[in-house]
Amino acid sequence: MKISQAVRAGKRQTPSAFLLPKRKRGKFMRNLDTPVKKIRRQIFAEISRVAFESTDENFQDEIEAIPYHIVQERATYRESIYRERAVASERVRLAMGMSLRPENRAVHITAGMEASNIDEKYYEPPLMQVIPSACDACEPNQYMVSNMCRGCVAHPCRQVCPKGAITIRKGKSIIDQEKCIRCGKCKAVCPYDAISRMERPCARACGVNAIESDGQGRAVINPDKCVSCGMCMVSCPFGAISDKSQIFQLSRAMREGREIIAEVAPAFVGQFGQDVTPGKFRSALRRLGFSEIHEVALGADIGAVAEAHHYAEKVATGELPFLLTSCCPSWSMLAKIYFPDLIDSVSRELTPMVATARGIKKEHPDARVVFIGPCASKKLEASRTSVRSDVDFVITFEELQGMFDARGIVPSEMEEDESFHDATAAGRGYALAGGVAEAISRCLKEYYPDISARIEHAEGLADCKKILTLAKAGKLNGCLIEGMGCPGGCIAGAGTNAPLKEAQAALKKFKAESGQEVPDKELLDLELD
Repeated sequence: MKISQAVRAGKRQTPSAFLLPKRKRGKFMRNLDTPVKKIRRQIFAEISRVAFESTDENFQDEIEAIPYHIVQERATYRESIYRERAVASERVRLAMGMSLRPENRAVHITAGMEASNIDEKYYEPPLMQVIPSACDACEPNQYMVSNMCRGCVAHPCRQVCPKGAITIRKGKSIIDQEKCIRCGKCKAVCPYDAISRMERPCARACGVNAIESDGQGRAVINPDKCVSCGMCMVSCPFGAISDKSQIFQLSRAMREGREIIAEVAPAFVGQFGQDVTPGKFRSALRRLGFSEIHEVALGADIGAVAEAHHYAEKVATGELPFLLTSCCPSWSMLAKIYFPDLIDSVSRELTPMVATARGIKKEHPDARVVFIGPCASKKLEASRTSVRSDVDFVITFEELQGMFDARGIVPSEMEEDESFHDATAAGRGYALAGGVAEAISRCLKEYYPDISARIEHAEGLADCKKILTLAKAGKLNGCLIEGMGCPGGCIAGAGTNAPLKEAQAALKKFKAESGQEVPDKELLDLELD
């Protein structure tokens, strides 16, 4: 976990005993353009194309035909064309916001579409689902001896096993899985690294242990534990986990000529090619059908001002022991589900998405507002009753790329539109891990120079749980604590296109080009008027 010390002000420091060790993140595939990404993008493009181009009489037939367009004469990734089409069929349903079909009876892909073919429809919970026909039923947690075992004389693996689970057969070590307690001592002591830990990639990536097994050993997601960060989805090498989408509903609304306004998260830079400037990106959005484009970082500026005031008035005075930021929905849900006694410390300020949307709706009350960002859990946030009237659609950068593909729009080939000039460097920095804490810290220094702020941040849900545990134990009193569900922050969200390092570099450049470093103190009052 990264606990930021560079942004601290004053002499007060978190004792070294409370600093947490860096956690191994697991093997993520975030920086690779894998076939899984290509398949998802193809699904999004096909669904958007049908929504834009089909007639009311034939669109259901065209939806039913999508798996046959994608998987034609032979299977590419699985053992049969039938299984590959079955998986594609379930992807289509999820991408239209509908749930998976039952496995024990015949149901058309388009079953239930009538209820989903309206832009007021969001999606049927839960957001994240495992496609059973795509899951490879990975071993959930086992230590196994590989063929790297050389049958050494010392057999240190057997010597350290506390349960006698390791025996020697024909000179090779064998682990009895019924006796093994998964302590890992054998793996640690093997001189040839011949013992491997078999673990589900989705379970390893899940910081809240929401991945469980069904009766056939396939992964399932416990909706009572899941906070919809999407890290399981981007970590599954079989592409068996997917979130639900509004891409069909949004495309239909655009086709009908509705007034639709985009609010774009600052993490967009670098997501559609290194040569796609903010001006070209805006042109691509206008070509797609958006009437206006607003910067969500302006809402982040409002949030930074509000939370700086909140810290100064509540935490610095001792009224609250600490303050938890609220811009990451997965972080907020983690706190509310697993640490309910800390709920009063979760900031009540509007998230950048909601603050920006409400500003848009004041000027355009009849318009549909679309949040475009890197995050799967923003779909969870937008589905809340208190937010539904503000944010009508949420799509990720990955889904937006599918819509561009459907319409033949290449952002790098667009003419330059006007760029963004609204937000400050502080607001745009929200997309980076630690950026929220940095923005609020800079605001505090600007508005309340006599207050010494203590700022902490954690990224990744497992490390977020650790820092909340410390807070609950009273070890972080006086702190403003930022949590990010995705390691790396929003620019590493489940709906991104670009490798993390490229995205980081692009965002830092975007921040540096901002005309103002810190929002004015009066910004919040102006927004409330």
